[in-house]
Amino acid sequence: MQEHTPEFEDDDDFDRPSKSQMKRDMTALQKLGEELLELPESRWEPLALPEILYDALKAAKKITNFEGRRRQMQYIGKLMRKIDPEPVREAVAAFKLGHAQDSLRLHQSERWRERLLASDDALQEFLADHADVDIQQLRNLVRAARKDAANVPEKRSGRAFRELFQFIKAATPADDADAGDGHA
Repeated sequence: MQEHTPEFEDDDDFDRPSKSQMKRDMTALQKLGEELLELPESRWEPLALPEILYDALKAAKKITNFEGRRRQMQYIGKLMRKIDPEPVREAVAAFKLGHAQDSLRLHQSERWRERLLASDDALQEFLADHADVDIQQLRNLVRAARKDAANVPEKRSGRAFRELFQFIKAATPADDADAGDGHA
C-alpha cells in the first residue's frame, strides 16, 4: 500500500501574505485615498502624486452618484498601491491634527471669555499667563461685555462679547492651545 503524503508538508515556505491580509491592506489604502480626498487640493501638491492618481482624485471630487463614487474610490485604492503610502498618511495626520489644534484653541478662548466675564480674579490670571497683552484694552472689553450681558436680551448687541473673544483668541498663541488654560 502506498503512503499518502500531503503535497505541502511545510507551511513555512509561503512568503506572501494571506488573501485576507491582502484585502485588508487594499481596503486600508482605499480608506487612505478617501481621507486624501478630504484634504484641500493644495495639500496634494507637496506629496508629488502621480498624475494619474491626481486626476483620479480630482474626478472623484466631482462624482455625486454613490455607485460611481464607490467605483472611483476602488480605482483610487488600486492606484494607491503603486505609491509609497507613508507620506500620504503623514499629510492626512498633519491636516487632522491642525484642525484639532485650531478647535482646541477656539474652545480655550471661549473658556477664557466665560471666566473673564464671571470674575475679576480670572482677569488677573489671564494677565499673568499673557503678560504681553494691552491691559487697558482688555479691561475695557471685559467691562463692555459685562455691561452688554446685563441688558435684557432684546437690547444686547453682542458686539463687545465678540470683540472680547477676538482679543483673547489673538492673545492666545497657537502653540499654547495644547497646554490648555489649566481649568476645565
